[in-house]
Amino acid sequence: MNPQLLQLICFYAFGFVTVAAALSVITLKNTVHAVLALVLTFFSSACLWILLDAEFLALALIVVYVGAVMVLFLFVVMMLDIDQEKIREGFVKFLPVGLIVALVMLAEMLGLIGVRAMHAQLMGADPAAVAGVSNTTWLGLALYTRFLLPFEIAALILTVGVIAAVALTLRERGDARYESASQQVKVNPRDRVRIVKMAAVRHDASPAADDNAPKEPRP
Repeated sequence: MNPQLLQLICFYAFGFVTVAAALSVITLKNTVHAVLALVLTFFSSACLWILLDAEFLALALIVVYVGAVMVLFLFVVMMLDIDQEKIREGFVKFLPVGLIVALVMLAEMLGLIGVRAMHAQLMGADPAAVAGVSNTTWLGLALYTRFLLPFEIAALILTVGVIAAVALTLRERGDARYESASQQVKVNPRDRVRIVKMAAVRHDASPAADDNAPKEPRP
């Protein structure tokens, strides 16, 4: 079979699976099934990236999103008790607005794809193919040599964003108990347990106890 024909068949097959899985994400009633459909969407998109010789993006999509983010989403969805009826209350009411927004986004994406396609014709050949290396190798060399400073700045901004998100969402509850590590370190072990030595005292039995005690039969 012609390799180009095989690649075209695989492209249409993965594209069909991606679109079908994406539609299943928003149409399935079970939340866990919707998350699994989203995992299939990401995996099929990664296959499309591989067909387009973008191996780095495909691997990043599988490792980061499918292997980490979606697994976290799946555990969160399975642990939460979500009321499905309340979620579907405003679905029909806001359906026209959602369709309009979806059509606008589709028109913007199609326009962007057309502009990028015209721009790609002017850019020339793929730099990775010209250098004779894979897409991942070329991207790694470019990222850690020519673009090292912007890469470090982006990593710093993301780190600050994570710390800021944790700081903004931190709330102290009045009914919750918190442990202070500094106070635990300062505790003296002798103050935690106190050993008291007491003399043993034997109390005589009370008369009431003697009356209730079983008596031996007289001869």
